[in-house]
Amino acid sequence: MLNQSAILVLGAGQLGMAVLRHLAPRAGQAGNGSLSVLLRPSSIASRDPAKQQELAELRALGIEIVQGDLAAQSAADLAATFSRFQTVISCTGFVGGPGVQRKIARAALDGGVKRFVPWQFGVDYDVIGRGSPQDLFDEQLDVRDLLRAQQATEWVIVSTGMFTSFLFEPSFGVVDLAANTVNALGSPDTAVTVTTADDIGKLTAEILFAEPRIVNQTVFVAGDTVTYRQVADALERRRGGQITRHAWTVAELKRQLAAEPDDAMRKYRAVFAEGRGVAWDPAETFNARHGIPVTGLEDWLRAHL
Repeated sequence: MLNQSAILVLGAGQLGMAVLRHLAPRAGQAGNGSLSVLLRPSSIASRDPAKQQELAELRALGIEIVQGDLAAQSAADLAATFSRFQTVISCTGFVGGPGVQRKIARAALDGGVKRFVPWQFGVDYDVIGRGSPQDLFDEQLDVRDLLRAQQATEWVIVSTGMFTSFLFEPSFGVVDLAANTVNALGSPDTAVTVTTADDIGKLTAEILFAEPRIVNQTVFVAGDTVTYRQVADALERRRGGQITRHAWTVAELKRQLAAEPDDAMRKYRAVFAEGRGVAWDPAETFNARHGIPVTGLEDWLRAHL
């Protein structure tokens, strides 16, 4: 079995913290295993109480804090940092801007990392293909091409669908709780797969330590797969009142995007409205096959509304 005892997680945002919380006990079971997290110097030095609480939790979990800046540092500098670890898991999201995901992948390969989990916690980019309304998705395909073109570094991609909380993000505009409205992307019967960040953290840990070992594969997980009609129905049951339903067609969303082509949320709305590569059958997922319980939409609504 390949030694994966020294693990580095990139970032400690919503997903990074979930992955770290679930990996910490597993890494400890690996004998001399170690778990580290890469954080920006500004995050480490922050006096913000929430940041300080997060740092205290990381230290309490026995996680080593490594200083680095994925956006500012060169691929060579990152490769030097990554070379100390057998496994690197990127939980950084798109906040670094264009080119950062390619740079991270290049650094993992150049640093001789034995196993790499790129930031691909989302949709099925292979099915969506190039030239989608969300131009950042093309870079995700560049990363896949880079990984598939080599054999030295094992890779695992975890496809999760949309983060469940993002479906209810006010700026996304799909669920407007204040106005009791669901704005369906594409049509009421367009489907989307959703998974909570905590479930993604739990399932990523299970996937990394699975036997037989998962190598050079895309692994699909899902908390739930629902249509926007089902989202509205579930909200009506939960809130005990009628939900106004509106559909944003693909054509309408593309017109909105054309008017403001740099608007990230308009890009996301348009690509999810197209309905390709954004939903899959929960029965065919890693968690279903292994009987791992996850949080469905109704569970999430009970906990948050």
